[in-house]
Amino acid sequence: MNHTREEQSLGELLSDLSQETQRLFRQEVELAKTEMSLKMSHVLKDIAFLAIGGAVAYAGLLALISAVILGLGTGIPWWLSALLVGAVVAGIGYVLVKKGMDDLKRKEYVPKQTLETIKEDKRWLKEKM
Repeated sequence: MNHTREEQSLGELLSDLSQETQRLFRQEVELAKTEMSLKMSHVLKDIAFLAIGGAVAYAGLLALISAVILGLGTGIPWWLSALLVGAVVAGIGYVLVKKGMDDLKRKEYVPKQTLETIKEDKRWLKEKM
């Protein structure tokens, strides 16, 4: 049938509305998937930087720690030298881990754009009904 909008029956209009609503819903789901995928790729990148940076820093830190312990051990007992250096290193490690965790917590994981378009779609549907 090739009716204009004014000539369509109520059943045809409801059928069109149903089809359009289903298509809109599918598009919203795809948008949400895309948005979440993008956010997850950013999170994975941040985690990769944390892991790689941590491994490299760990190797260098071990060498520096040994040098400091050996240097301090010439003037104070070895156990005290190791204890002092260990306490300082643990404090620095805590600060670095806390910063990484805080940065991850500040990221938005809610698909705001999708939620906003769903609200707009809801308003549009109410107007059409």
